[in-house]
Amino acid sequence: MSISIKFERIGAHTHIKGLGIEDGKAKFIAQGMVGQTRAREAAYIIVRMIKRGKMAGRAILISGPPGTGKTAIAIGIARELGKDVPFISLSGSEIYSSEMSKTEVLMRAIRKAIGVKIKDLREVIEGEVKKIELKMAPHPYNPYQQVPQSIKITLATTDEEKTFSAGMEIAMAFLQQGIQEGDVIMIDKETGKVMKIGRSKDSPRLYDIEGEEYVETPRGPLIKEREFVYVMTLHEIDMRRARGGSLLSLIFAGEGKEISSDVRREVDEWVKNMVEEGRAEIIPGVLFVDEIHMLDIEAFAFLNRALESEMAPIIIFASNRGFSKIRGTDLVSPHGIPMDLLDRLLIIITEPYNKEEMREIIKIRIREERIKISEEAVEKLVDLAEKNSLRYSIMLLAPIKELTEIHGKDEADINIVEQASQLFSDYKTSSRHLKEYEKLYLP
Repeated sequence: MSISIKFERIGAHTHIKGLGIEDGKAKFIAQGMVGQTRAREAAYIIVRMIKRGKMAGRAILISGPPGTGKTAIAIGIARELGKDVPFISLSGSEIYSSEMSKTEVLMRAIRKAIGVKIKDLREVIEGEVKKIELKMAPHPYNPYQQVPQSIKITLATTDEEKTFSAGMEIAMAFLQQGIQEGDVIMIDKETGKVMKIGRSKDSPRLYDIEGEEYVETPRGPLIKEREFVYVMTLHEIDMRRARGGSLLSLIFAGEGKEISSDVRREVDEWVKNMVEEGRAEIIPGVLFVDEIHMLDIEAFAFLNRALESEMAPIIIFASNRGFSKIRGTDLVSPHGIPMDLLDRLLIIITEPYNKEEMREIIKIRIREERIKISEEAVEKLVDLAEKNSLRYSIMLLAPIKELTEIHGKDEADINIVEQASQLFSDYKTSSRHLKEYEKLYLP
């Protein structure tokens, strides 16, 4: 008996597919978005400006009370821009790290939000594996264990057959991927990366039902040039350059120490040359910075300068604060943002949801969480959202699902919703509790 367990995590904004705009007008419910029609129409104009290259030197601020869909609109903008567009989300508090400076954290986030679509001609060896000869040797630290030392491979196309010798890395790749005689493979001559394409249609089949993909035996010469198209971020290219590897290497590097400005300058020059030669295309992504009031004056100065760079993504700030002190100064400013930066922002305002909008958002989240719930229970959740907050009602959905299973019911009813609201307090009830028992809490 085999048990299959599927891991599934439902994020808060998995239902957002776009801005829900038709002919320039926001539909009340569309693509996972509900209400906020004015803000969504403004965001759609931003999308048009981005696509036409008219957002240089500018950024966006989405301002509104908590729980009014600021993050959802930012994600909607990214979805409208296309599937290859990078979307990087950063909280203002994340820039404070003991391992690297604030400006390095921001620079990495900015460069992660800029994609480079690279069209690269690579010299590859492609053919069907006719014969494999592995040479094994004792492990250097364990003489009882054998490791591959080298490999000799005979590859063939419909027109040519040849034998190649290779070292330990390619031998290990063959073992790890389980490559056998009859498989069609491709080897990148520069990096030594081995890729199994499938199994040759001419090779014998061991079973009637197999998980293998059968492909035609390659034609022409064994060694040929192939065009690869892949998207990398500037940060990924920075990391490869910093570790001394080829800029086009597809071997991923881990996060290391701070990257020098010289390395980034080299990468920028390389990317510009690739673009001028028609071998690459820059894809400006979206950097979403939430809790913007958490940034300090140094970080704001850095971002103000970054907006003027040729290699700048679309930066979207979000704020739920009113007049706040700019961190690191005694100055008070709207949203805690310096006036010189605030003056360069296109500001989109979100407004509190009305009862009808709350009902539709809750219904969307119920479908997304795959919960069966009665209409009476839905109305109770809407009342809780109106009385307390929309986020509170949405947060209750997961406990409601668990309580429904505990009670052995197929559908959550109003009693289960009330039980969940009694077990888990909203912030207003918690505040009243603090005031009532203030003397019992530690200062």
